[in-house]
Amino acid sequence: MFSNTQESAEYKLILLYIFNQFSIPLTNTQVMDFVLEKDYMNYFFLQQSLGELASSGMLEYSKSNEDFFYLITEKGEKTLQYFIERLNNDLRKDLEKAITIKKQIIQREMKIVADYIKENDTEYIVDLKIIENNIKLIDIKLNVISNKHAKQICKKWKLEAPYLYGDIIKLLVDED
Repeated sequence: MFSNTQESAEYKLILLYIFNQFSIPLTNTQVMDFVLEKDYMNYFFLQQSLGELASSGMLEYSKSNEDFFYLITEKGEKTLQYFIERLNNDLRKDLEKAITIKKQIIQREMKIVADYIKENDTEYIVDLKIIENNIKLIDIKLNVISNKHAKQICKKWKLEAPYLYGDIIKLLVDED
């Protein structure tokens, strides 16, 4: 399918770079929209590269609710670190700029919920959620001992939910 091995390797490095920079799980549709919109590669190269990266263990392909997500694995991160210099600086800068813009769009499409209620004098229940397109991606309830902790957790969740969600998924699916 690829015209040469160097082209195949570059496409895979581009994808690893994209997943590493996004640092949140992405659906096939989200990746496809981003890559095709910026013309980094065509649909067929994209799908072949994703499949090969997943089968080699550099990307994890997992299910959350009804959607399937890709995320970079530790093996993928190490491979990227080793070969990152093969991506020229202009391409990396272009990717970083485009990813920053796309991340903002994705975050606006997500509804991030962080609330807490007082159960009794020494117990607060913190409710944390991420909802995307009316689908709950994650719903966590935490029991904490103080109003201060509940407020801190809610504040951090509102600021960092997509990244925390990505970290949680990574921790749950990474094989050591």
